[in-house]
Amino acid sequence: MSLANTISSAVPGSPSAGIRALARFGFAAKGVVYFLMGILALLAATGQQGGQTADKAQAVQTVQSLPGGQVLLGLIAFGLLGYIIWRFTQALRDTENKGSDAKGLVRRLGYAGSGLVYASVAWYAAQLAINGYADKGGNSRQHLVAKVLNWPAGEWLVMLLGLIIIGTGLYQLYRAYSGSFSKHVNDSGLPANQQQIVYRTGQLGYTARGIVLGIIGYFFIQAGRQHRAAAVGTTDEAFDFLAAMGPAALAVVALGLMAYGLYMLVRAKYPVLNGI
Repeated sequence: MSLANTISSAVPGSPSAGIRALARFGFAAKGVVYFLMGILALLAATGQQGGQTADKAQAVQTVQSLPGGQVLLGLIAFGLLGYIIWRFTQALRDTENKGSDAKGLVRRLGYAGSGLVYASVAWYAAQLAINGYADKGGNSRQHLVAKVLNWPAGEWLVMLLGLIIIGTGLYQLYRAYSGSFSKHVNDSGLPANQQQIVYRTGQLGYTARGIVLGIIGYFFIQAGRQHRAAAVGTTDEAFDFLAAMGPAALAVVALGLMAYGLYMLVRAKYPVLNGI
């Protein structure tokens, strides 16, 4: 191979190569965030110092106290930006071949929505990295729900959103036990026993994520039924809900979210990225 060909093959010169790199960085950043949420909740469940029930932003904030925390926060922010770009690429370029019919458009909008979920977390991490402090935005979700509740049929809209979130949680459970999640990881080069570990880790992770989403959806339904925006909760409140059931319930789901974080790190190393 000539020197020119060697350099050409080593440098990501196409937009697709750049998007692939961003996607992998994004999976890694998402994995770190979920692992942090899980480990903080596990410490809380076992009564250890430093444990807390935290949402994504609160988990990111814990990085600030680590050596090189500002740099790590910058990497997380950049990684989450990569995840957002990848999700919008899936939506706009239809990399998963979902099509342009009603069902396909809903799935593609779901990809974009998944990216937007992390936009506020990426911005929060970036502010911490640059300024050393950040405004989390207060209870912006509750403020938005409060506005919707004042719309005509607002209670029904909030409850419908809760049902959609619960449906998303059930879909995560389906993915866990059908094994469909595994198509996004190319682990064919790993020994069979390691492939099994990766698969079981993914199953545990998607199960825990489904449970948390189900609880968050329940909060939305209660907010609609009670016409009370304060009933809406995030992952933080979902952890508190589990803690009220007992430390064992919280610990199991915390381990599951740690597993999901690890699975995202594996996905970053062995991704299956269609259409780019």
